[in-house]
Amino acid sequence: MTHPNPSVPSPSVSMAPTSPLERADGASEPTDCAVLFDMDGLLIDSEPLWLAAETAVMARLGGQPWTQQDQHELLGGSLKKTVRYLLAKATRPQPPHVVADWLMSGIEERVRRDGVPLRPGAGELLAEVAAAGLPYALVTSSERGFMDAVLASTGLRFDVTVCADDVTVTKPDPEPYLLAAKLLGIDPARCAVLEDSPNGVASAEAAGCRVFAVPSLVPIPAAPGRTVVRSLLDLRAGPAGVSAKDNPGAQCR
Repeated sequence: MTHPNPSVPSPSVSMAPTSPLERADGASEPTDCAVLFDMDGLLIDSEPLWLAAETAVMARLGGQPWTQQDQHELLGGSLKKTVRYLLAKATRPQPPHVVADWLMSGIEERVRRDGVPLRPGAGELLAEVAAAGLPYALVTSSERGFMDAVLASTGLRFDVTVCADDVTVTKPDPEPYLLAAKLLGIDPARCAVLEDSPNGVASAEAAGCRVFAVPSLVPIPAAPGRTVVRSLLDLRAGPAGVSAKDNPGAQCR
């Protein structure tokens, strides 16, 4: 979920590389490949949290009950789009900024109170990427407050983070991935992107990156330059980049 904002603060950049915990001593020297991770639905199982938060907001706005189909319509979309969609169904509409605040405060509170689980294989793959010495970034369409709550809850750390507040246009526009590649100092063509939504895949491919799609709620077909796997457990990382375990060719070329 995002909120386009022309007045954006500087993205978060760690001058010293970090890993999900900390880089192990003796990690490989950085290569000219990078790995860019989406967050919602890819690294964390946040979709149930979004469903609960959107359901609660819809109840306050009146109208038809919120369904999983409504959630699917908004997968990988922006906060602005979500608010517009909620208000289109409302019988007791509120100003857009009020609805946005209800939604974001609700989901951030859920994360702080209950935490959020990692998707299968997320911790292991991040550790492999860090141990291989690959630069890596988090590129999320979520707001900074939610991203920070997730990072605090999970303990995950990244060399660079890019969120909705850092860009003028969010996914499916390529700007988020182009910015992450620029901050890492890596050509987008030498970046492997891991995504779970069609909007995220479209953003990464428009930026010129190689894509590993790990579909969550909506199917994603295979395509040239795009590898589709069922789970992060089906991927591995080494000094040459990321690859599918059943196809060991590295994707940073």
